[in-house]
Amino acid sequence: MKKTAGPQDAQTAEPRLYRVVADRIQKLIREENMKAGTRLPAERELAATLNVSRASLREALIALELGGIVEVRGGSGVYVSEQATPESNMPESGPGPFEVLAARKLIECEVAAIAAKVATDSAVDAILRAVLEMEKHHEDRASNEQADRNFHLAIARATANAALVGVIECLWDQRGSLWHKLKEHFQTEELRKQTLLDHRNILEAIASHNPAAARQAMRAHLERVTRVFSRG
Repeated sequence: MKKTAGPQDAQTAEPRLYRVVADRIQKLIREENMKAGTRLPAERELAATLNVSRASLREALIALELGGIVEVRGGSGVYVSEQATPESNMPESGPGPFEVLAARKLIECEVAAIAAKVATDSAVDAILRAVLEMEKHHEDRASNEQADRNFHLAIARATANAALVGVIECLWDQRGSLWHKLKEHFQTEELRKQTLLDHRNILEAIASHNPAAARQAMRAHLERVTRVFSRG
């Protein structure tokens, strides 16, 4: 009888795309004999050379930065790190940021729609409190991040479905080191301000018990984040 591959077997057989791209970038650095301090080609050129999307390239570059192999300098480019050694390795990591965003777009849009159907007044108040906390702590990144998480969890709780709450918690827990480094480099003040408006739109749609509007507002928000992080 043929053995069915388990999750670990599948992960071993099919490494995540950003790790494959990162390996190809490391190979390019070796083949081109790029020394410490050498600037890599611009993102658009490098993505074309490797025939990958900008999103996959950015994930790969962030993974390489976390591994001490390259240094991403905002507004300047990506350079071979002064600390890079032949033995430098990328840290083990979970799903890439764009995998998580894709999953969130698939799931959270429907969660918002369900919340709009069944949310009680107290559930809407909890979502509002999270929005107010985000606005209050706009300049405090850590508190703002926590309020952002609370906002999305409050929407999940508004569905009165504990399984959905667990799914949203799991998705947020997968925003690991790659996500936070990507956010550090590519989140703009414009995106942060627009996120507050997006959250207000989502809240209003849920409070108005309009599932279609809630679904669309959540989709617009997550697509905006994906667009900014993948293209800048």
